Amino acid sequence: MRAILFALSLALLQLAAPVRAETVVVMNARSGVVQLSRDEVINIFLGRYRQLPTGEAAIPIDQPEGSALRADFYRQLVNKEPNQINAYWARLIFSGKTAPPKEALSPAEVFSYLLGSPGGIAYIDRAQLDKRLRIVLEFPP
Repeated sequence: MRAILFALSLALLQLAAPVRAETVVVMNARSGVVQLSRDEVINIFLGRYRQLPTGEAAIPIDQPEGSALRADFYRQLVNKEPNQINAYWARLIFSGKTAPPKEALSPAEVFSYLLGSPGGIAYIDRAQLDKRLRIVLEFPP
């Protein structure tokens, strides 16, 4: 009986554990971009260059400040915590070299920007993906 209760308790704990989002980098499906390399995405989101392989201007879009998805994205992309990314941008903004990605106020606004801007590029949870968007970079599990 104890073994059964233990197994049930363990199963309930696993069900209660938070499900981790699978972050993917996406663009409008009509953008003409099929795939981007990790380095290209790093360069776009860190302001090193803002041009897509098609020649069009890239418009990087961040999830809202403080969101778990945003923190997860930068950890996977460049192994940096949110405070490190904020410090990076503070230095670049002060020097006048470039501007940070456009910050959405909500996940819905990310979609609005993506669908309204041919060069828009953002990261979302794979579960939010629909036919209007194309995955251009996936992170290894």
